[in-house]
Amino acid sequence: MAKFLSDEWVAQAQAIQAEYDGQGTPPAAQARINLTITEVPADVSDTDILACMDTTGGSVSLGLGNFEDADAGIQVGYDTAKSFLVEGNQQAMMQAFMSGKVKITGDMTKVLALQQGGNDEIAVAVQGRLRDITD
Repeated sequence: MAKFLSDEWVAQAQAIQAEYDGQGTPPAAQARINLTITEVPADVSDTDILACMDTTGGSVSLGLGNFEDADAGIQVGYDTAKSFLVEGNQQAMMQAFMSGKVKITGDMTKVLALQQGGNDEIAVAVQGRLRDITD
C-alpha cells in the first residue's frame, strides 16, 4: 500500500486506470482540471501537491503536475481529495466546498458537470482498486 498521491501511489493508480481505459460510461464532461492539494501530511510531501485530472480521452486520467491550459483549477485539502478521489465520497467534497475549504478557478460548469456523472460498475471497480492500494 502507498500513501495517497505519493509517486508510488500515482504510478499504481495510472496502471489501474490503463487497465480499465475505454470501459464504462464516459465522464459527464470533457475537461482538463488542475488540482492543488494542500494540508499534505509530512510523510507524503513537505509542500502542496500539484496534480491534474483529464477526462478528454473519454475516461478519467489522474497524474502529477499541472496543465498549462487547464479548463479549471481546484484547491482542496489532502483528506478531502483522498475522500473524494479514492472513496468516491462526493458529499465530503460538497461539504468542503460549501464551507469555503475548496476553491475553484476557471470554468466552474465543467467541474460541476464532472460531479454529476454516475458511478457505473467500472468506476466502482476502479475506486475499489484505488482503495486497495491506498494507505
